[in-house]
Amino acid sequence: MTELSISFEGAARTVTGSRHRITFGEHSWLLDCGLYQGHRDEAERINRTFRFDPAGLDAVVLSHAHLDHSGNLPTLVAQGFGGPIHATAPTTDLCAPMLGDSAFLMQRDVEHVNRHGRGRPRRQPLYAPQDVDRTLASFQSHPYHASWNLFDGVRVEYFDAGHILGAAITTFEFTANGQKRRLCMGGDLGRAGRRILKDPETPPGADVLVLESTYGNRDHPDRDRCGEDLSRIVHRTLDRGGRLLVPAFAVGRTQELVATLHDLMEHKRIPEIPVFVDSPLASKATEVFRHHPECFDEETRRQFAEGDGSPFGFGRLRYVGSPEESKALNARRDPCIIVAASGMCEGGRILHHLQHGLGNERNTVLFVGFQAEGTLGRRLREGAETVSIFGEPVRRRAEVAAIDGFSAHADQGELVAWVASMNPRPKRVFLVHGEMDPAAALAEKLVERLSVDVHIPALGEQWDLWS
Repeated sequence: MTELSISFEGAARTVTGSRHRITFGEHSWLLDCGLYQGHRDEAERINRTFRFDPAGLDAVVLSHAHLDHSGNLPTLVAQGFGGPIHATAPTTDLCAPMLGDSAFLMQRDVEHVNRHGRGRPRRQPLYAPQDVDRTLASFQSHPYHASWNLFDGVRVEYFDAGHILGAAITTFEFTANGQKRRLCMGGDLGRAGRRILKDPETPPGADVLVLESTYGNRDHPDRDRCGEDLSRIVHRTLDRGGRLLVPAFAVGRTQELVATLHDLMEHKRIPEIPVFVDSPLASKATEVFRHHPECFDEETRRQFAEGDGSPFGFGRLRYVGSPEESKALNARRDPCIIVAASGMCEGGRILHHLQHGLGNERNTVLFVGFQAEGTLGRRLREGAETVSIFGEPVRRRAEVAAIDGFSAHADQGELVAWVASMNPRPKRVFLVHGEMDPAAALAEKLVERLSVDVHIPALGEQWDLWS
């Protein structure tokens, strides 16, 4: 019988570094090739090492552009992969600035570590700009709902995941030996009713489902509650005369947060104070959003049709470009809101703002996204009193707050409901992209409510998909 198997090469019992290898007969390919984010030495080891020969892969099928799903593609290319990389058109457009920015930040981080890491071996970045260029040249774009042949006997189709612009639920239909099997790779599943993007779709049912479990043990507050919480935090910070520092992913989270601030100001629920998006990548990503209104929900399309630049360009919003402009923000004395990457505080301009603002009790650091284990963001959210930024200790005196409702990941109730809506329901479910506690809680709910066979694979586990 023709081999059909899946091997879990990343994001197994952890959140970042998604990487799943599928084998069908003589062909093998990856669904995603993301960066693992965490402690520098551990991330370096995991990201630089593959458990398979990259040159032996025939293709990559990409779910979306977030770096924990796409960010290690240039490493794969640098180590010998030469096949096509399949993605939706918005994902292709987003990967150009995102991978370029990733290479730039890696180079800068390596230079800093080599300069200050006395007595330690010199480091090299995972990949260089030329590796990014070679990677981008391999992209092939596909629309939603238009299946294509990946190989003989393998049909692939994308459905809208509602997670970030261009994010896809990917279905594979295999035909061999008179048998058919359908595999659904959920990628990162979004949430219904969020700003900007359409709701997640439910694809036709599959025999096997690979599903994320990031928030598998909790439910998010609703959209209105998010606005109320954000309004209270803004007012509390302004009453102290401080500034609000928001670490946010440049793609997806920044645009949604900006749209929410626009709405709160429009309805006089917060004062019209300056808002700075201090992320060249976020600025470039926002331009990609503007070029793909086909992905927007009805409300956002209507705002763009009105022609006032809303919701990404309202009057109090400024996109910060040069490093000099970024540094100048720290010299301001008036209250303001600064949104900057990275979302987990592992690099980027947010580190400079934290270095200058974390020690001021008037300020607030607001987390609006998941903070992976081992990241600076996770340590701050868990109450660390002193943290290291650029190798120097910084004492936290600022308030630290969090709003989970901005998450672009479905929560437990949404994940269970989405699986329940599949027709037919999958016979087997693999839970990935989640720490062990959330994955175990979601597994229990799926078994209890839907009576499906659920597994939480460990790193490197391989499963036969015919059985």
